[in-house]
Amino acid sequence: MGMLAIPFPMIDPIAVSIGPLVIRWYALAYIGGLLVGWWYARRLVRQGALWGTVTRPSEVALDDLIVYMALGVVIGGRLGEVVFYNLPYYLAHPAEILQVWRGGMSFHGGLIGAAVAAVLFARKAGVLTLTVFDLCSTVVPVGLLLGRVANFINAELWGRISDVPWAVIFPNAGPEPRHPSQLYQAFLEGAVLLVVLGLAAQRLGFAKPGRLAGIFGMGYGIARLIGEFFREPDDHIGFLFGGWLTMGMALSVPVFAVGLWLYRRAR
Repeated sequence: MGMLAIPFPMIDPIAVSIGPLVIRWYALAYIGGLLVGWWYARRLVRQGALWGTVTRPSEVALDDLIVYMALGVVIGGRLGEVVFYNLPYYLAHPAEILQVWRGGMSFHGGLIGAAVAAVLFARKAGVLTLTVFDLCSTVVPVGLLLGRVANFINAELWGRISDVPWAVIFPNAGPEPRHPSQLYQAFLEGAVLLVVLGLAAQRLGFAKPGRLAGIFGMGYGIARLIGEFFREPDDHIGFLFGGWLTMGMALSVPVFAVGLWLYRRAR
């Protein structure tokens, strides 16, 4: 063990407890991401100069969009965790599929669920699906940032063993210090993407549907691939190939490819 290893701060995963009512930081991360994203999206649709001749959803319609997104992210994220990461276990314990409060949400599943929700919302609102993709892609890094911080608070999805000075000794992960990979991913997938998409929205606007969604797809794919080199793969899956390829990497390559296709198509 390195002498400079940092003990885990032991933050209580339960943020608020009032009698039988228990609210976890993980749930607050989802709620906060949706609400801040909704607020940010409303600010963007107010800026008419960013949209050119493209029809944009109204601020009132965004009240419906947040409901669509909440359902899409939660249902898709949970089903993605079940199908992509632990299908044999959940087939043997189907009652646990609905126990989302115990953790276990897949970003890639949530992305698929959010995409389906965006398609349904676009049809109802009378706007292009790619326009909704662009708007959501610009604000979704807020949720990624908060979600990864919640992963750190929950002491889950920890990093690989390391001797870097900022390595953390996580509970239930053995005595070895590890990369705080959740915070790396919060920075790359959340903070960096949020700034990149924010600048792209202001400089490029929404006049070419699919362009901002393409930037998000490429950016997320790169950020996730980098983060996976520091993150410990799931015990029940391990490495898929060569002692380095993880499930997260394998699922992120198609995200990058679709992002590249959308960006080239928009241009």
